[in-house]
Amino acid sequence: MENYKYSDITKKVIGCAFRVHGFLGNGFQEVIYQRALALELEAVGVLFQRELQMPIFYRDHPESIGSRRVDFLVEKCVMVELKAITQLEEVHFAQMINYLEAYRIEVGLLINFGEKSLRFKRFVKSFG
Repeated sequence: MENYKYSDITKKVIGCAFRVHGFLGNGFQEVIYQRALALELEAVGVLFQRELQMPIFYRDHPESIGSRRVDFLVEKCVMVELKAITQLEEVHFAQMINYLEAYRIEVGLLINFGEKSLRFKRFVKSFG
C-alpha cells in the first residue's frame, strides 16, 4: 500500500480485519465482526470509539441536522463501516461517500466480512 493520509491507521485497521476474517470466516452477523474487530484494535493499541453517535451536517450550516451511529471512529479521524453481506454494491460505496460528507470526515473504510475473502475499500473526501 502506498502512503496516503492516515495510511498508518488504515493499515492497522485492515490488518485487524484480516485477522478477524481469518479466524471467523464469513457467515456471521455484522455485530459479531464488530465485537471481534474491537478486540483486535484494542490488542494493537489503536484508539477507537464504537457505535459512536455522530452529528450529520448539511452544506455549510454550522449546526447538525441530526445524527447517526457509525460503527467505528478510529483515532478520531477515520470512519470505519462494517458490512456482513454476500457482495458490496455501488449503493454501499455511494453511502460511504455521503457519510464522509455529512460527518465532515476525510477518510473512511468500508469493510465487508460477508464474502469468502475479506473485501475493503478506502474512501477519501476532501473539503476545501
